Amino acid sequence: MIQNLCKTAVVSCKETVYTYNLFHMVKAFFPDAEIRQTVDEEQEPLVNLVLDGGSFFSIMPDLSVKTKDDGKDANPQESAMDGAGLPEDKEDSGVARSTGDSWLIGSTDDSSLTGSKGDWEADRQARKKWVTLQVYEFLAAYTGRQLAWGMLTGVRPVKLAMGRLEAGDDEEGIRAFLSREYRVSEEKAGLAAQIAVRERELLGRLDYQKGFSLYIGIPFCPSICTYCSFSSSPIGLWKNRIEDYLDALLREIRALGALGQGRKLDTVYIGGGTPVTLEGAQLDRLLSVIEETFADAAGGKGILEYTVEAGRPDSITEEKLKVLRRQGISRISVNPQTMQQKTLERIGRRHTAEDAAESFWLARELGFDNINMDLIAGLPGETACDMQDTLRQIEALGPDSLTVHSLAIKRAARMGQEQEMAKAGTAYAEISRMVRDSEKAAARMGLLPYYLYRQKNIAGNFENVGYAKADKAGIYNILIMEEKQTILAAGAGTTTKIVLPKKIRLDNGKETNLIRQENVKDVASYIRTIDEIIEHKQRLLEKW
Repeated sequence: MIQNLCKTAVVSCKETVYTYNLFHMVKAFFPDAEIRQTVDEEQEPLVNLVLDGGSFFSIMPDLSVKTKDDGKDANPQESAMDGAGLPEDKEDSGVARSTGDSWLIGSTDDSSLTGSKGDWEADRQARKKWVTLQVYEFLAAYTGRQLAWGMLTGVRPVKLAMGRLEAGDDEEGIRAFLSREYRVSEEKAGLAAQIAVRERELLGRLDYQKGFSLYIGIPFCPSICTYCSFSSSPIGLWKNRIEDYLDALLREIRALGALGQGRKLDTVYIGGGTPVTLEGAQLDRLLSVIEETFADAAGGKGILEYTVEAGRPDSITEEKLKVLRRQGISRISVNPQTMQQKTLERIGRRHTAEDAAESFWLARELGFDNINMDLIAGLPGETACDMQDTLRQIEALGPDSLTVHSLAIKRAARMGQEQEMAKAGTAYAEISRMVRDSEKAAARMGLLPYYLYRQKNIAGNFENVGYAKADKAGIYNILIMEEKQTILAAGAGTTTKIVLPKKIRLDNGKETNLIRQENVKDVASYIRTIDEIIEHKQRLLEKW
């Protein structure tokens, strides 16, 4: 097996349509590489990919493919640009295969792809899919390995499976489709198919057209974890303006209530940040306004699910849990991320593993019977043995659902900017073992996979998976991934998603039935411009 490494990759595209997929695919194969990406409308090839030592891959306008890997070029980017160095007898058709130092990939004759050659000029998506597959095949041959999710780079791979399920495919047909069309591994294709079946069963309880969900964001945390890049700020910096934030937030919630009249509220999710950084009285004020504004939320009895992401144990108190219980919250999360004390200290958590266990048992004693816990595989410095010990402690607690994330380091995360933290990274093989051990631990607890999503820069090309008991799956989590129901959102950094019954044409010519509106992330700006935010949202919801 070839194990070629790469420190620098140069990606040049003729159109922006290819840039997202190619960047994230190259990053998945070479997570430590520096990737330089440009768009040049004047270049001849649709795509150029140049790796260390002169290896290059080009897709020409006639959709022929040229590759080279001899490590002899003095200027690999120039040789890639003009297509030099590839003898005519080295061109071939078919899927990727290795012949000495060259990987030869066919032109356009791949019957596993939808669409014909004539479609590609008119259908940007078909062309993008074909180009992405060719680059994937080249990189798979070059490195000697396949990615678990194949050529898929998006956040929602289960949406593909759900689409096939709704079109009439069974689980076997979905697995075959994902493997054939996108080179997804048998294991991941099976997981996506299994989750799609469960999601459809759970979502059958909702009326997409007449119902909606509500998300409320509390963008504060006790401190900012080194791996985090969500829109959150240390609560200590905003203590003097929390009431101002709540005033603005409650105004937006009331406005959404007026806009949602005549529709059924199905789920409510209060996230962040860490919502329980609010004081008990502030939480009570927030939940009381939600109940006053949305009749379905009264006592939590008129909706399918009412979640508060209690989150970090260093913010959870008996007083706050009693407020949540009294207000009818049906589902909470207690999120240690790990039960290893050394790791908690490394990532900036100000609580202990014992604090997490105590918070969990306190919630149980107060009557919460639907508690989720979050873990992260791939935290810096952790081994598979550490993860096994964490899972052992989680099993002893017995949560009703477990969400296992693979570490994703985004640009805004402090961890992604610190050399020392990067050096403490966890190897691919270790993370793979952590993910497998988590799946086994979930099965031992009687938890089944019910939703899945991926993130940019996710460790090892893995995924985030939610496991739950049969009657404790997080419905909102499924809705946010499948995008089948409107979600109204209030708070700084939140996103409202309007799902229309029919597609409309946007100003850029694209047709869609999903309209997004993002609130400003900065807390001070949110407070200052709340009138404009509400007015903008009112105009947006006229289309609903």
